[in-house]
Amino acid sequence: MFVTVKGKVYTDTSGVCTEIPVTLTPAGVLEPLVDYFLLHWRDRSVAWMGKVSRSVRMFLEYLVANPDERDSHILFRNFANRLYTGTFNRAAGLDPSGLCWSALSYNDASHIITHLTDFFDWLCRQRPDLRQFNPRYAGSVYDRITDETAYQFRRSRALLGHTWADSAPSGRDGHVVRPARLPRVERIDPPRFPDERFEELLVKGFRVGGRYDLRGILITLLLHGAGFRESEPFHLYASVSDVFHNPSNRSEAMVLIHHPSLGYAPSDDSFQSERTKTKRRAEYLAREFGLIPRDKLMDSRRAGWKGGTHDGEFYKRAYWFLPQYGEWFMQLWPRYLEQVARLDRSHPFAFINLHHEPIGNMYTLAQYNKAHAAACERIGLTVSKELGTTPHGHRHAYGHRLRKAGIKEDMIRRFMHHASLESQRVYTEATLSETLAELGEGMYRLAEKRVISSIPRSILLPGVDSGE
Repeated sequence: MFVTVKGKVYTDTSGVCTEIPVTLTPAGVLEPLVDYFLLHWRDRSVAWMGKVSRSVRMFLEYLVANPDERDSHILFRNFANRLYTGTFNRAAGLDPSGLCWSALSYNDASHIITHLTDFFDWLCRQRPDLRQFNPRYAGSVYDRITDETAYQFRRSRALLGHTWADSAPSGRDGHVVRPARLPRVERIDPPRFPDERFEELLVKGFRVGGRYDLRGILITLLLHGAGFRESEPFHLYASVSDVFHNPSNRSEAMVLIHHPSLGYAPSDDSFQSERTKTKRRAEYLAREFGLIPRDKLMDSRRAGWKGGTHDGEFYKRAYWFLPQYGEWFMQLWPRYLEQVARLDRSHPFAFINLHHEPIGNMYTLAQYNKAHAAACERIGLTVSKELGTTPHGHRHAYGHRLRKAGIKEDMIRRFMHHASLESQRVYTEATLSETLAELGEGMYRLAEKRVISSIPRSILLPGVDSGE
């Protein structure tokens, strides 16, 4: 009944369009959500928009399945509960509502709650006259439903994860709907790629048919040796503005992955025309190639950009650890560029299709994930997120390596380009063996101070009354 599709939105006569997820209802486009996404197009990711679209779709589906519920307090409460329980009758296995929702994880349900709360908050601020009936209302019936729901939300000041306000209807059970809080769980062995198998992955895993996959090796070096997120290398240009010799160590690569939009355009790039005077990459892509940044694309070429902290003028520098990884990168980079130089391409990105059609097109994240999985299997590794053998496991390996080397937390935060100390801690958790080793060392330290006494022998002798 409600679907989300890729849409091109034209907001003026300039001919410029914005690609965003568009939610379709039986009455047409859900325009309030379009306005919301246009507002956040520059500062939020397409992935975030997709998640918000899903949250709004689920709420609209619930409204349609429960048309007789007029009390917004009960409606919001019940919707929240169905996120956690699902909509199937557990005894009969049936769902008269037709929603057929399975119970969501606590985190997933909590995110839906947050998305809806933020959206309705914004809609109320944007349209302060929602409660006034307007017979000339231009929107569709679902636009009206969305507006009315936002007004009811504002009246109660509570939706799902928020406490009911004083203005909520009285005489109820006083129940407050909050996202369930999970107990904190320490992972026994945090998922990270095994350091001792990394060189084997490069030398044997990325060797196919007697030929090395230099592209796959270079991307993996950036993930494992410099801790980049798996999507970030896909924003790298084949330019000396992005990769060059480290002035303090000529054998090591200085790699700067620039912000997809705000990063400076390459001033010495062979693709740049004489007339171009751009400074920012978003404008450079538009003028020279008719493209938008890869984090704004809505097809297979899309590569996300998480944000966090940047170095210098909106770029993220590769902080190699160990330094030999940066030296390997510098040795292989020119050899890879020789392969790129032989092919025509209509974009400035470094990683491209070399042997499969369409030749010269942007290499995608899905293609790399497939190549990385095949490389792991060639050396006998099972591909699993829990085992750390997916691309993201390399970032965990980088953070763990820094912690084992005694690097201070604040420096790890900087090297991994996190905005807060809390963000980097998930990458530096101790393993179970390290935890037990620390416990053993503590035992010996106590023993040296002679504070450990033996258990009374009477407890260990058979036949002695234990007092039970």
